[in-house]
Amino acid sequence: MTDHRPVPGRLRAPAPGWTTRADVVVVGSGIAGLTAALRIHAADPSLHLLVVTKDVLAAGSTQWAQGGIAAALGPGDTPEQHERDTLVAGAGACDVEAVRILVTEGPEAVRELIALGTQFDHHPDGELSLTREGGHHRDRIAHAGGDATGAEIQRALIAAVERAPEIEVVQHALAVDLLRSADGAVAGLTLHVLGEGQHDGVGAVHCRAVVLASGGLGQVFSQSTNPSVSTGDGMAVALRAGARLRDLEFVQFHPTVMWLGADSQGQQPLISEAVRGEGAFLVDFEGDRFMQGEHELADLAPRDVVAKAITRRMIATGQPHMWLDARHLGAEFWERRFPTILRVCREHGVDPVTELIPVAPAQHYASGGVATDLWGRTSVPGLYATGEVACSGVHGANRLASNSLLEGLVFSRRIADVLPGELRPWAEPAADSRPEGLVDGERRRAMQDVMTTRVGVLRHADGLAEAIEWLATLDPGDPAVGPPAWETSNLHTISTALAVAAAIRTETRGSHWREDFPDRDDSKAGHIDAWVDIDGSIRAEWTFAPSTDPSTDPSTAGVRA
Repeated sequence: MTDHRPVPGRLRAPAPGWTTRADVVVVGSGIAGLTAALRIHAADPSLHLLVVTKDVLAAGSTQWAQGGIAAALGPGDTPEQHERDTLVAGAGACDVEAVRILVTEGPEAVRELIALGTQFDHHPDGELSLTREGGHHRDRIAHAGGDATGAEIQRALIAAVERAPEIEVVQHALAVDLLRSADGAVAGLTLHVLGEGQHDGVGAVHCRAVVLASGGLGQVFSQSTNPSVSTGDGMAVALRAGARLRDLEFVQFHPTVMWLGADSQGQQPLISEAVRGEGAFLVDFEGDRFMQGEHELADLAPRDVVAKAITRRMIATGQPHMWLDARHLGAEFWERRFPTILRVCREHGVDPVTELIPVAPAQHYASGGVATDLWGRTSVPGLYATGEVACSGVHGANRLASNSLLEGLVFSRRIADVLPGELRPWAEPAADSRPEGLVDGERRRAMQDVMTTRVGVLRHADGLAEAIEWLATLDPGDPAVGPPAWETSNLHTISTALAVAAAIRTETRGSHWREDFPDRDDSKAGHIDAWVDIDGSIRAEWTFAPSTDPSTDPSTAGVRA
């Protein structure tokens, strides 16, 4: 497509200054990572488990989940109804069997989360309080603290890990690269641990399996609801190790993120879909409820529908945002049901009890990720993935609201069911001949701007080609080795794979919106897989037959970058 510079085969880093051993290393400490660690420990307490997390245990995306966790727990609701809503939102790109597993195993998994100590909200009569969000035809969203569900789940999981001292935890640890044995299987990984952690500097953990639960790629874009630690590290580590990434083009932009101004960067305040579930509605600058007639569910339509409608209205009117009207909910309701959102809005100078909230779409969730089967296995032996870093097939082209926490919970449990019996013998890491490289951390802001304007909500062949060319010719310079360059290099690698996949999918489907191909084309209902080719370039091709096998060979030629 263009002259290009290959992405790094591995990140340039100092030789490991220390080594340690663990049977299994879990990378990430959100609902997916801590559930995997707890369940693997319960399945085989003799295994030495090591959980590494980039910041402190509570710093990932789970704590920011406001709305809740979806499961068929209410009267009259069934897994079949939950499955139907999930498939509709996924726009023909879901793995049906993965969805069936999610909705059938989900209720038991949530009940076990409650048994673990999670305090969900209940009605005065003791019944679990359930609400509704976009795309759901039933009240099936369990929530905690009104709008602090993720924080409560994170609290309960951390408490459970603290009750299991056999699970070793290392905080402030950035995963640098996987170590592989002579036959290409996982043999360990390198970490950079800051002084606050157990070790200082770059070291190596020799292990028999790695579970990636490291979250998403939000910092690829200028504005995101994701925390600053979401720099696509797990996806990039897996890609460099030979794993396939799947459906990266399906990036969900949450429709109602608080607009803080045209120059605002980084993590933005999310106005949960649950606010609309409780009766709030969108209006334009003339006060018109423009979602009426757009979809049968109006303001509670699936997120891609709402995000597109807001973006279209912004373009048509020349306005930088739209408005969310929740004034009629009243002060008492706001304070009881959405205390966190109320506080954040007021901190930014808006009182939603008396004022409209300015909102616009911003990056929220990556439906694609490291391709896995129904048990979390990737195409690299000994490497598993779960949560937002993974592509299990449940989200398809557009994640149904509040299915993300459930996915991490359900598929981490499934990894724990098989991993102890699949552990390979200890193997020494082989010499690594992959070419090293780094992208200067100073280039991150420019890269985010390119991705936002050309690979954001609105996509077109011309803009995608410009983004791919800009990324391919990015001069890495000679940056200082360390976290800024490592994170920016990971963002560059994932940005390239995402842009290439978006260029290949010449249709509009779910969260992938091509202005030059505005219609859905069901002849292109399959997946797009990306991997690093032998020359170090990223290649992506169609997999037309939906499959749970991440090693399935694509059936047609694709695109390189």
